[in-house]
Amino acid sequence: MVAWTEYRDIARKRGALALELYVVESTPNDPEKLSGILPDHLAYQRELEASGRLVMAGPLSDEAGEEMTGAGLIVYRASSLDEARAIAKADPMHKSGARSFRLRRWLVNEGRLHIDVGLSTGLATLS
Repeated sequence: MVAWTEYRDIARKRGALALELYVVESTPNDPEKLSGILPDHLAYQRELEASGRLVMAGPLSDEAGEEMTGAGLIVYRASSLDEARAIAKADPMHKSGARSFRLRRWLVNEGRLHIDVGLSTGLATLS
């Protein structure tokens, strides 16, 4: 195993992006509570997005890809693991106990995003 900071520094020296983000896997504890808390959860996510702390978020399917399980994946931008944990704990889904979460650091090194912006319409498509 290699220490996180050592690996990050090696990745940067080799030209990788080495963008440090924080990933939350949010899993349901009480499925009956989910729909009642969803509006507050979505408002919290919009607040995080507006402040630049939410990178991406959305629900996960089951392993077959057929059904929604109530679980979700959330990616935060934060200055530390502790800050990311505080953001996750404040999510109404987690605060209420409707969901629990696992938090991990994620070092983004490779990949490709395509963003198409309509200048006159203001619409954007991410693929």
